[in-house]
Amino acid sequence: MNEIRKSRPASASLGLLRRSLLGMTALGVAAFGLGALAQPVEAQTLRAVKHSDLRVLDPIITTAYMSRNHGYMVFDTLVALDANFEVQPQMADWEISDDGMTYRFTLRDGLMFHDGEPVRPADVIASIRRWGERDGMGQVLMTYIDSMEGDGDNVVVINLTQPYGLVLDSLAKPSSNVPFIMPERLASTPSTEAIPEQIGSGPFRFVQDEFQPGVRAVYVKNEDYIPRDEPSSWAAGGKVVNVDRVEWVTMADDQTALSALLAGEIDYWEQPPADLLPILESNPELVVRNQNELGYQTIGRMNFLHAPFDDQQVRQAALAALNQQDILDAMIGNPDLYNVCPAMFICGTPLASDVGAEFATESHMDRARELLEASSYDGTPLVIMHPTDVVTLRTQPVVATQLLRDAGFEVDLQAMDWQTLVGRRASQAAPDDGGWNMFFTNWVGADVFNPLVNNMVNGRGAEGGWFGWPDVPEAEELRKAYAEATDPAEQVEYARQLQELAYDEVMYVPVGEYIVPASWSTNLEGVLDGPAPFFWNITKN
Repeated sequence: MNEIRKSRPASASLGLLRRSLLGMTALGVAAFGLGALAQPVEAQTLRAVKHSDLRVLDPIITTAYMSRNHGYMVFDTLVALDANFEVQPQMADWEISDDGMTYRFTLRDGLMFHDGEPVRPADVIASIRRWGERDGMGQVLMTYIDSMEGDGDNVVVINLTQPYGLVLDSLAKPSSNVPFIMPERLASTPSTEAIPEQIGSGPFRFVQDEFQPGVRAVYVKNEDYIPRDEPSSWAAGGKVVNVDRVEWVTMADDQTALSALLAGEIDYWEQPPADLLPILESNPELVVRNQNELGYQTIGRMNFLHAPFDDQQVRQAALAALNQQDILDAMIGNPDLYNVCPAMFICGTPLASDVGAEFATESHMDRARELLEASSYDGTPLVIMHPTDVVTLRTQPVVATQLLRDAGFEVDLQAMDWQTLVGRRASQAAPDDGGWNMFFTNWVGADVFNPLVNNMVNGRGAEGGWFGWPDVPEAEELRKAYAEATDPAEQVEYARQLQELAYDEVMYVPVGEYIVPASWSTNLEGVLDGPAPFFWNITKN
């Protein structure tokens, strides 16, 4: 077996070891309709340019990171993961029975939703159920839950069918989908439909009247929020809000965002492109730092429901045609910021492996053409969705299109913005009826580094699977075996078998790992690291 390169800092590898073994210009601004940004910046308003605009507000019906980020502003979680990869109390403390069959969560005092209603056990139960219908790790957890019930006004009791050691890990899942707690009346919304209101108990309130999709989203400090006493650490600890208002403004043009940051019209830029980092790094009034030590995995996903990718040979032909090095060179450019990696569960972790990945990192055109010729492919163009507004998503489809054409595929590359793609990828319609054949996306390492959090190895198909919907029952058996294994060696073996199966079925195509440093004004202090950008704990001078 080839050695899997470790590109993570030692601290990240140690954290991953613990978790894996447990389970886890001003004119330019005006041109965008944002001339208000040229006005003097209020001392207590923090303005940020995120990696995309916000359109989907429900963080449960989609895994899109803008929706997750929005969720962290508005909602809170029962428990949370800290920077040491340890589960900590957030909305509740817990007790576990001696036999491991019962978990009692006691809600802390003063928890109130933004509409003034107290947080009740019924709210928690309904929220967990809805999340458990959509999230891969949540789906597994729900198979072990016998019942959930309230005990008085502030206790939630979860009874299991058998001991399961990943209850807390599941409820502390730090990235998409996060088990956010919302009022029962909202959590009762079918998990296939968006909730009608944005009412949470989190540290910020969403200002619906000022929301302009494609322009800006506005949040104000929740004056009724009572933070925990512990220091902020990743998603855990005290969520102390030190600014009055946070505005996420949309600037799809990189030069516009650069000019706005240099001019002090915005305070924070989540994902500047790699070629602009030297300009930012040379400015003493700016900080440039990677906030996510686990990095990202960029991937290609095929639609198993429709031709031609309902044919395994066609999927294997596409896998053989793709090339990590070409995609990463075009997407990132700087080899210090990326890593060619065949491991589905992230290089540098105990679950890292190259099993099954013979055709994963380099193009094998002869093999691709041979497989395509022997398959059912009839020359119908592949519909590949191409988001043009997100710097870390606009390159992969272009490079992949050329590689696939070289292998003999016909390709229809359809340009759109990312939020349009987020909506369209949920469609199970045929490609010629508004559906799709392939798209690319990125995942933070915390979302892929074991078989339970990695949604792409979910084999539940059209009912319960992630977009693309592979129906691979054996994958579900291996995920279940991994979940129940208590011996780390057994977990490694089940993960190895699952990766081998996933590559054979081409459940998805890993196309490399990378990091994206963020940049912000030195006027900001207390900016936290984590798998998502958090806006509590920040002071603005």
